[in-house]
Amino acid sequence: MLKVTDISYAVQTARIIEEVSFSVPAGTLVGLLGPNGSGKTTLLRIIAGLSTPDRGRRLLAGEDLTTLPRRVIARRMALLAQHAETDLELTVRDVVLLGRTPHRRSRWSDSAADHAAVTDALTRVDLADFAHRTWRTLSGGERQRVQLARALAQEPHLLLLDEPTNHLDINHQLQLLHLVRQFGITTVAALHDLNLAAMFCDTLVVLRHGAVAATGPTTDVLTPALLHDVFGVRAEVAAHPATGRPSITYHPPTS
Repeated sequence: MLKVTDISYAVQTARIIEEVSFSVPAGTLVGLLGPNGSGKTTLLRIIAGLSTPDRGRRLLAGEDLTTLPRRVIARRMALLAQHAETDLELTVRDVVLLGRTPHRRSRWSDSAADHAAVTDALTRVDLADFAHRTWRTLSGGERQRVQLARALAQEPHLLLLDEPTNHLDINHQLQLLHLVRQFGITTVAALHDLNLAAMFCDTLVVLRHGAVAATGPTTDVLTPALLHDVFGVRAEVAAHPATGRPSITYHPPTS
C-alpha cells in the first residue's frame, strides 16, 4: 500500500504541488489525471524519491521512504518516465537488464536470476523476439514497451507510470494497460486519455493546479461536472454497454 500525506512542493515562489494526500491499496491501479501543467509528473517524481517535497510524507507498506536507502527504494518501486533516450549502442536485452541494477551484488556480474527476470519481462510485454535488436532501431511504441519490461525486471512492489501510452497506437495502448492490470502490482499511472482511465483504473486522483480536485472510485469521480470544472469540456458520461464502466462522449467546442 502507498500512502501520500500532505505533499507540497514549490520551485522558487511557484507552488507546483499543494497538500496532496491519497492512498493506493495494494494490487490496485490508480489513475492520476489532470490537465497539462497540473503537477502529475512532478508528483510521480516526488513519490519515486527523485524530487524532495517541502513537506509531507510518503509511506510504502507503512515505511517512510525518506528513511530508506536509495538502493532499497529502487528494489521496491520502478518509474516509467515519459522519455528515455541514450546514445549508447544498447540492445533491448541490455536496456531491460538495467532494471536488475538494484539487485546486483556487483555492477559487472549478472546472475542467472537476473537473466531469467529479463527474459520473463520481455515475454510479458511480447518482445521476446526483440532481445537482440538495438535501441536505435525501435519505434517509439516499441521503446515504451521495452521500458515497461525494464521496470518489470526490477520486480517492484510499486509501479509508477508517466503517460505510458504515449507513442502507442490504440491496440498497444489497450494491450499495455491490460497487461499492467494483469501484473497485479500496485500501480499509479498518469494518463491523459480519460476513457482509458475509465476502462482500466480502480480509483482516480484528479489534480488541478497542483491540488487534489477529486479522488475516489472511477465511477464516482468521472462526472460531467468534474470534466467541465477541471478540464473545461462538456461531455456525457454513461455506462459502457459491454463493461459497465464509465464511457465519455465529448461535445464539440462551441467556438
